[in-house]
Amino acid sequence: MLKDWVRTQLEQDSHRLTPQREAVVDVLIANADDHLSAEEIYVHTKKLHSEIGLATVYRNLELLEKLGVIHRFDYGDGQNRYEIKLGDVEEHYHHHLICRKCGTIGEFHSDLLESIERRITEETGFEVTDHCLRFFGLCADCRREQKTDDA
Repeated sequence: MLKDWVRTQLEQDSHRLTPQREAVVDVLIANADDHLSAEEIYVHTKKLHSEIGLATVYRNLELLEKLGVIHRFDYGDGQNRYEIKLGDVEEHYHHHLICRKCGTIGEFHSDLLESIERRITEETGFEVTDHCLRFFGLCADCRREQKTDDA
């Protein structure tokens, strides 16, 4: 079902779901909670298609991002990370919780910005169609560890 949506997005822009693209999409679907870098996607994809190159993975990620199939984010570690869009295509994207100590990336799915988006539209005429919000701090495990160290 998700792959059919990806295929449709590609075809609407005169592209095909090639075996290499399909392998990249399969890796993104299988690792949807892991926020993979391009290099990590390449390593996983190479297991499915041994002949695939890193440049091919980058080109496909760029195309999939352009078509709105995936999201690319920089979480402050100097690497772009990728996620495939899951669920309702019209739904706002979830927010990310990034631990400054251990680097884990969590997700927060409640959309708390609807009133701000309405106000932006009312005051400027600009219609917000999506947004991305990152929160930096300490995850629960690192906070517990810190409390233990302080005691």
